[in-house]
Amino acid sequence: MGKNVVNQIDDQVRIDTMLVSVSDKTGLDEFIPGVVALNPKILILSTGGTYARISEILDERAEDHLRQVSDYTGQPETQGGLVKTLDFKIYLGLLTETYNEAHQGDLKRTRARAIDMVVVNLYPFSQTIAKVDATPENARGNIDIGGPTMIRASAKNFIRVASVVDPGSYPRLLEKLEKGKGALSLSDRFELARKAFEHTAQYDRAIADYLAGQSFDKIQSCYA
Repeated sequence: MGKNVVNQIDDQVRIDTMLVSVSDKTGLDEFIPGVVALNPKILILSTGGTYARISEILDERAEDHLRQVSDYTGQPETQGGLVKTLDFKIYLGLLTETYNEAHQGDLKRTRARAIDMVVVNLYPFSQTIAKVDATPENARGNIDIGGPTMIRASAKNFIRVASVVDPGSYPRLLEKLEKGKGALSLSDRFELARKAFEHTAQYDRAIADYLAGQSFDKIQSCYA
C-alpha cells in the first residue's frame, strides 16, 4: 500500500487539544494558564506528576480543561508508569491529517481527538549517568520510551501538530499564540519540529554512548 501524499494543509492551526507530559516542570505555572486564557475551550491531556502539577496550577478550572490520559484512552497506566501514553488513540490523534477522509473516519470510529500540540521533555538520562553511584540499572530505568515517541510523532506531523520540547520556549510560544489568536503557523510548527528532532537525536546519542562504554561483565554483574 502506498503512503499518503498530502497536498492540502492549513497554515494556521488552533490549539484545541494538547498533551503535556514533562520531567522538567519549569515554566508550567505561566504557560498552562496562558494557553487556557487564549482558548477557554482547550482540553489538556496529561499523566502522573505532570497531571498533578497542572491540576494545582489550574485549581478549580482543572475540571473544565484537564483530563488524565488513562481516562481518555480507557487504559490504566502500567505499574511504575512503565506504559502511559503508548496507545492507539494517542497516536491517531497525533498523526492524522486534517483533509484525509480515512483519518477523520478513524477519529470518529474511536472517539479520538486530533491533538494539536505536544509538550514533552524526557527522563533525565544524562543527569542520571553523571552521578558517581549510577548503575547500569539506574541508566536503563531512565531510558524514556513514550516521550521520544510522542515527540517524533508530533514533529513528523508538523503540517498540523506543534511539538514543544524546551521549557525555555514557553514565553515566546505564548507570544506567538496570542498573535495568532490561539493558533500557530506552519512556520512556527516547522521550527518546533527542527528543535524536536535535534532533542531526540541528542538523547539517543547519550544513550548509545553510555551503552558503548559499558563492558558486558559490568552489565552482567548488575543483575547477578
